Amino acid sequence: MEKNQYKRQRIVFYIHVITEIIAVLLATVAAVLSLKYLDNSLNNLHQRVGLALYGGIWLQALIGILRPHRERKGRNIWNIFHWLLGIGVSFLGVINIYTGLQAYHEKTSKSARIWTIIFIAQICLTIFLYLLQEKRYYIQNQGVILVVQPTDQELSPRNKQKETPPQNCRGLG
Repeated sequence: MEKNQYKRQRIVFYIHVITEIIAVLLATVAAVLSLKYLDNSLNNLHQRVGLALYGGIWLQALIGILRPHRERKGRNIWNIFHWLLGIGVSFLGVINIYTGLQAYHEKTSKSARIWTIIFIAQICLTIFLYLLQEKRYYIQNQGVILVVQPTDQELSPRNKQKETPPQNCRGLG
């Protein structure tokens, strides 16, 4: 692996770790404030999804800490589980924001329409940036393959040359 690429991967890894630590701390503060100031009877969907989300966030942090070394056999399984759990937690977070906006509307009778529109715009932007990043990664890791098809003039009998294998090729027989 190229030294610059390795350095970039380490930077991205540490950015990932730092942002995840911040997310766990913010979720913990939100849970503490919720327990202290709000009704926590778990009688609405937002509260139940929030509890599942909180458990998923801490499970993700725990398996992140306990990840196997890169050369270990279980690393591939860990990668899949870590990725799937991360996707699940992200999806639950999106659902929980929508259910929270609905709960806010039901509790206060105030419209949450503008917040819903803003959140939809944010989700669309996030998906667009993710797809753009994936396409960039795909293009970088894909070799450029140019397919050149011969023209009719190149296919004429007088332009055809007998193809001979290179000198260093050996027969298979």
